[in-house]
Amino acid sequence: MLSRFSPPLKPIRRSHTAPRQPFFRRYSRWAYVLLALLSIYLWHSSSIRLLPSRAPVHAPSLIYKNVDWSRYAYSQYATNSAYLCNAVMVFEALQRLGSKADRILFYPQEWDTDIASLDDRDSQLLVKARDWYNVKLMPAEIMKADDDAWNTSYTKFMAWGQDQYDRVLQMDSDITLLKHLEELFLLPKAPGAMLRAYWRLPDERKLTSFFLLLEPSIDVHQQLMVEARPDHRGKTEYDMEILNRFYGDSAMVVPHRQYGLLSGEFRVDEHRNYLGNDFETWDPIKVIKEASLVHFSDWPLPKPWIMWPHTLIGEVMPKCKLREKAGETDCRNKDIWMELYNDFRRRRKEICALLSAPAPEWPPRNNSKEDKQPKDYP
Repeated sequence: MLSRFSPPLKPIRRSHTAPRQPFFRRYSRWAYVLLALLSIYLWHSSSIRLLPSRAPVHAPSLIYKNVDWSRYAYSQYATNSAYLCNAVMVFEALQRLGSKADRILFYPQEWDTDIASLDDRDSQLLVKARDWYNVKLMPAEIMKADDDAWNTSYTKFMAWGQDQYDRVLQMDSDITLLKHLEELFLLPKAPGAMLRAYWRLPDERKLTSFFLLLEPSIDVHQQLMVEARPDHRGKTEYDMEILNRFYGDSAMVVPHRQYGLLSGEFRVDEHRNYLGNDFETWDPIKVIKEASLVHFSDWPLPKPWIMWPHTLIGEVMPKCKLREKAGETDCRNKDIWMELYNDFRRRRKEICALLSAPAPEWPPRNNSKEDKQPKDYP
């Protein structure tokens, strides 16, 4: 009798395709991702509109967008032919470095722009400043006084009367500009911003007057002009003392390491005041690269538009030093210092067609006020 049996089962073939999921389940994770990305974008966009934008880091080729540069101005003044040339050299540097703010020049009202002859250098330079470097010429009455203590640097007070500007940057003209200073106009509001006279530290913590970022005010202008009168100021009071009285407790302090380097810093051995600490090593190459301007200050040497007395230059010039390693000679301070003066004199000849004035007699025969150490020298 045959046994009953079931036919063998056919092998089951397993499919590698997963069963299809419902539509919403299949695309929900991508929807969540897109929703998250959209939320991040909306939050980021709103934060850009609501938060103030951070000021960009300065670079000579920097282009600031959405800035009305007509609200700001660089200011120079000239009371004689030498300082007129210096001012024009500053304007040339601003043009070359790509500055966009206005430029204004105060000069004696008896000067004019009618070039009477080839020797009429003052008129030629005024026209050059106006036509080549877009300078707004402002003839002014230069205040005079009978006392010998009067200093024409009080002319800088006229910058406070230019209230058509939000801010004016007034600089003395015995400088070399290495970069434009446009970023300073965008600093937080303050009645004035000045540099610390670091060469007077630690005995005095005064502000120097060769560099001023100011907010023009007719009231302040009138007060300053009154304070400059001989019958109001002391005999030892100059523009620096008056401005310290006005702004010593309220001014924003601008870092001197970038905006107030003295040429004389390359001549000294101790750099504690400039560096602001005891641990940093003086590196003249690094210092000159980070500087935006250099103020010529090397008393008893005269200013760079006057030739050096031969009997003095050897004593004052920076000396080469022997390096500790390999017995090499380090002349970097001397080389930078010499190039600053050579560059100034070269540009003076090219821009103003002027040669340096003859060197004064040294040592001087008399003890006149011109031979005494000026207030702004270290």
